[in-house]
Amino acid sequence: MPPIAVAELDLDGPDGEVLSLSPAPGGPPLGAGDIFALVRLRGRPAATVLGHVGTGEDPAEVLAAAFRARRNPPGAPPTLEPVAEPPVPEGPVAEPPVSDESAVPPRTTVVVATRERAGQLGRALDSLLAQDHPDCQVLVVDNAPITTATHDLVASRYAGRVDYVREPRPGLAVAHNRGIVAADADSAVIAFTDDDVIADPHWLTALTAPFAADPGLGCTTGLILPARLATTAQILLESHGGFAKGFEPRLYDPASPPADEPLFPFTAGSFGSGANMAFRAEALRAVGGFDPATGTGTPARGGDDLYAFVRILAAGHRLRYTPEALVWHHHRETWQDLRNQAYGYGAGLTAYLTAILVRRPALLPALLARLPRGLAHARAITAHRPDGAHDPGRAQGGEPAPGAHGAQTHPWPRGLSRLERRGMLYGPLGYAKARVRVRRQARDQAYEAYERYDEPGGLARDDAHEARQPGHTRIRRGRP
Repeated sequence: MPPIAVAELDLDGPDGEVLSLSPAPGGPPLGAGDIFALVRLRGRPAATVLGHVGTGEDPAEVLAAAFRARRNPPGAPPTLEPVAEPPVPEGPVAEPPVSDESAVPPRTTVVVATRERAGQLGRALDSLLAQDHPDCQVLVVDNAPITTATHDLVASRYAGRVDYVREPRPGLAVAHNRGIVAADADSAVIAFTDDDVIADPHWLTALTAPFAADPGLGCTTGLILPARLATTAQILLESHGGFAKGFEPRLYDPASPPADEPLFPFTAGSFGSGANMAFRAEALRAVGGFDPATGTGTPARGGDDLYAFVRILAAGHRLRYTPEALVWHHHRETWQDLRNQAYGYGAGLTAYLTAILVRRPALLPALLARLPRGLAHARAITAHRPDGAHDPGRAQGGEPAPGAHGAQTHPWPRGLSRLERRGMLYGPLGYAKARVRVRRQARDQAYEAYERYDEPGGLARDDAHEARQPGHTRIRRGRP
């Protein structure tokens, strides 16, 4: 499968002139061949298109034409009508509500959990330090490090600009919880992203401004697009839906469940992804943060972000998806990476559902009521799709390529479909294994603290007393 270039095209309105065309951040120059482009309208993300640029053709014009043709197919009426100005009311006018755009984003801590990927971490940190957000802290959580590479990078290149903490226990949720504890006390919002992204300069402002405009908002998520489509694995992942959730802002309110999502709130994958999310700090802490038995780096394989989304909604907070909060994600490159992801997605889905029921048993009746539709939904999203499936976004030459997000009409190999479903069967067992490991780690950690201070005048008595309190494992002499 030939590589597909990735670009961003800015237009002066839906039918306006081309303002700019550039490769995705850090990408190679554009030329002939297939190009997958983010279309912006005066800077705002609006759509993605796929175009084939022939030798000697102008890539900008080809992509702009592809966007216009998709909006207004031949023989169809225009999709966008002129909007009349609203009438000016007579008499006193009520003060309009504060909009997301005009709200001043609150003080925010950005948590980046990483493990032995100092090279790409530097790329992510450079983009985070270029944000237009007025008041933020960038915090790196070094998760179960084997070397000092991450610490050395932060200490040498980002000293005084990026904070660093070490979390010795493996697991993404554990690392995120460490970030919650280490975040600045005056940060009203805690945002999370991954070490393999490049954040758009407006990302953090767009992601956090809604919290100032809506006091009932507990979580926001944003748009995730591929930074590269250079390998078959990267193209297939994006064709399968990638991480993007579309270009329409959406508010999820537990007080008014969406009519078009009968599985709400358990279809948490539709809300967003962990590489691009933010939480009101007090709301996240009130639900206990992330479940440490979920996430990458644990036997559960994933689901930490989905767990947090549902917990926030179950606590009565709203969740907003905003496509203006954009990050470019570097998908894994190899076939084995894609196989691991397919299995991990399935496992993470059922692991997070298990975690929700273990920690919130009151949600069991609601989940059981949605179970038949949930099983049908699971079969649909993991279904095998042969190469001959209808594919309106197919590149010239018959190769599969990304198209409309959520269409799920692109090829998805049978082997990957089976891995996803096997992962779903494994998820509850993986979560149970992870719970056992978390308890063992907590016990060993308390034991080590006991040994460290078990000397005349030490603090062993205080540590032992704390370990005997509710929620702690009792400590005894000798390893259990």
